[in-house]
Amino acid sequence: MKKQALFVPLFALAVLAGCGKPVPKEKLAYVGEWQEPNMYLLITEDGSVTYKRIKNGSTTSIDGPLKGFEGDNFDVGVGPMATTFVVNKPPYQVGDQWKMVVDGQELIKTPDAG
Repeated sequence: MKKQALFVPLFALAVLAGCGKPVPKEKLAYVGEWQEPNMYLLITEDGSVTYKRIKNGSTTSIDGPLKGFEGDNFDVGVGPMATTFVVNKPPYQVGDQWKMVVDGQELIKTPDAG
């Protein structure tokens, strides 16, 4: 009985974790792979987010569903276990490169392959 009691909440959490909100049409410029030497951010159109940052000798990483946007910022996570990404400057183009400033870091969008 204990195994079943533990299984149900874990199963529910796994189902919820896969329930990211798709990126709204007006925010599609955010979709893609963004990088700088100490930070990586992947936002997919279906609402999956992968993040990794190395700062002061420690690594922070998040893999989770997109909860939504509030202005230029966006939230990632499930329920109360969510993180807000502060977008200091939304996606903008300089020449043929796309850039975005997130949490004070300027990221460059990896060109689409193909």
